[in-house]
Amino acid sequence: MEMDLPALIELDHATVMRGGVPVLHDLSLRIATGQHTVILGPNGCGKSSFVRLIDRSLYPVARPDGPAPVRILGQSRWDVSELRGKLGMVSAELTNDLARHPWLDVNAAVLSSFWGSHGVPGHRQTTPAMQESATQALHLMAASHLRHRPLASLSAGEARRVLIARALVHEPQALILDEPTTGLDIAARHHLLDTLRALAGHGVTLILVSHHLEEVLPEMQQAILMRAGRVLAHGTPAQMLTSMRLSELFGVPLNVTRDEVGWCTWQPVTAAI
Repeated sequence: MEMDLPALIELDHATVMRGGVPVLHDLSLRIATGQHTVILGPNGCGKSSFVRLIDRSLYPVARPDGPAPVRILGQSRWDVSELRGKLGMVSAELTNDLARHPWLDVNAAVLSSFWGSHGVPGHRQTTPAMQESATQALHLMAASHLRHRPLASLSAGEARRVLIARALVHEPQALILDEPTTGLDIAARHHLLDTLRALAGHGVTLILVSHHLEEVLPEMQQAILMRAGRVLAHGTPAQMLTSMRLSELFGVPLNVTRDEVGWCTWQPVTAAI
């Protein structure tokens, strides 16, 4: 039972305001350590705000009493650099941010994770242990041959694998994948999903944030459906990834099927002419 496992992330009626407007409303959810979870919802539903809440780019509205609205690994207060060593972040946005530095090669991009920077800071020195961690992470992602290439010269698929290696150098307890296939072609998307399935068996909790039903890995154990900054429903993928639930979530009639492996596909339900 997941409730018997220690909590990785707990939100207790967390609300987030941006520009005086609530972007997350009274969010309550629990993700246990080792519980691969997908957070699914349409664009604008608050998924990216959820990610920023977890990595401490956004903060919840403070409460004078009661439990903390956000707890990560049992703690409500974190040094951000220490937290980012526990939770590896992967997103197309971060890929683009790093690729804007034409001087940054793959090795430096991976090592930069130790400082949360866009390269190895001039006043910092990498240790042999850091370099070994970077070497192992690149090897795990089948990206060792890219080590000395400029990050900006890589294909979108290659860059995404490097970004996962960057997230893995700390041996994090979880990877948070925010729309990880954005910008990838069919082959690169297929390869990345295969890689994520392999990582799911390596003891790293996967938290996939997406609006693409067909990218929900069969290894997912919990599905959280979000709409308009709220949790619409949560449960097992078998309970949540149904025609009825997803038609309600996306606001359009859908016919959802799951194959024997656990991959989902959908088709719109069209009225007969």
